[in-house]
Amino acid sequence: MARDNTHALSFGLAVDDYERGRPSYPAAAVDWMLAQSSPNEPPSAADLVIVDVGAGTGKFTASFAERGLNVTAVEPDSAMRARFSARFPHVEALEGTGESLPLPDTSVDLVTFAQAWHWVDVEAASAEIARVLKPGGTLGLIWNIRDDSVEWVRQLGEIMGASAAEEYETLTPPVGASLERVAHADFF
Repeated sequence: MARDNTHALSFGLAVDDYERGRPSYPAAAVDWMLAQSSPNEPPSAADLVIVDVGAGTGKFTASFAERGLNVTAVEPDSAMRARFSARFPHVEALEGTGESLPLPDTSVDLVTFAQAWHWVDVEAASAEIARVLKPGGTLGLIWNIRDDSVEWVRQLGEIMGASAAEEYETLTPPVGASLERVAHADFF
């Protein structure tokens, strides 16, 4: 089913607010994701090829770039991509989407979507990811979700309402037939 990505592509209109307001991701979550992508040996900058799709301004991509890992950003919004490139001039940033990755077949060890999987057509994106992943490669999906067990956060959520990510099934997110869900973890 084709999706209307109008809202997904609107973040570039507020790139400064997006950059200021989006939280970063826990280092432990990044460590876990890297371990999942190479369970038999620690990842090294020379070996692991990572693509962060829907990279935005680089909030999650930074987790890999700052470790010296081989990461490429894929971002459909030109304003977001421009901000990303200004922030990370040493990291390649390509125009693309989860459904259309500008990458060769079997070229990537780890494909990540941080706060972005809920914007894709699951079947089309899953097929595209399966195309670019190396045998044994990993798709990593990560979300920052408000912890409403904290009273002030719950009250803020009542005022703001739920985001598209918070209305999405993030514990067992759907993946297409070409992929298999094998692990899940929570980090607070």
